[in-house]
Amino acid sequence: MAGFVNQARFTTVQEVEAYWEAIRGGRLVPRRSDIDPRGIERALEYAFILERVAPGIARLRIAGSHLSDLMGMEVRGMPLSAFMTPQGRNQLGEILEEVFDNPAKATIDLLAERGIGKPEIEAKLLLLPMKSDLGDISRVLGCLATTGEIGRAPRRFEITGSRVTPLLGDFMQNEPAEEGSDPGPEIPKRIEPAPRRGLSEPPAAPFLPSSQGATGSTRPRLKPGPRPYLRVVDDE
Repeated sequence: MAGFVNQARFTTVQEVEAYWEAIRGGRLVPRRSDIDPRGIERALEYAFILERVAPGIARLRIAGSHLSDLMGMEVRGMPLSAFMTPQGRNQLGEILEEVFDNPAKATIDLLAERGIGKPEIEAKLLLLPMKSDLGDISRVLGCLATTGEIGRAPRRFEITGSRVTPLLGDFMQNEPAEEGSDPGPEIPKRIEPAPRRGLSEPPAAPFLPSSQGATGSTRPRLKPGPRPYLRVVDDE
């Protein structure tokens, strides 16, 4: 039963990503106002929304109850880096910058610190960019799912792996070219010789001496005829 629950928690990561792709609808990123909690009802416990407040720093505006359980306190208003070990905070900041600036979506593999009353926990963190109501990419729809017992809070994680996927290339492949946009460099085409038209003249024949024809044969010279006599006309 515990194994089934753990697998279901990682399934929520896939559900949140599928919902984000659905509301994205072919756009570069969706808007924050497009989010309907009913669309991720089964994942609400693990979902959250971030707001970018500084380079590499984003705070939790909305957070599911599972995130509060991991920290042992209310986490709204806290930076997402509070869930990381000191070694993982800089790496998380770099990933957040890629998510906001590229933009890109990121999946991060996490492993919790172990200690007395703190059993091993594996986790997956999903970060999906969104536009704010002002149109800038400064929001993130996220999901943090874990496996195993939480134990004694707070639990902090170190990053063991990450996959950052830029969205612009995917968007440009699916986006039709706008009218008046630069189509890019034109590929030169091979120019074939134009066929002769029905009324076109054949190429001029090579110059030949007057004594030769087109075939090179010698023509007989014409003898001059007798000179015409002059006649005087008297009009008296």
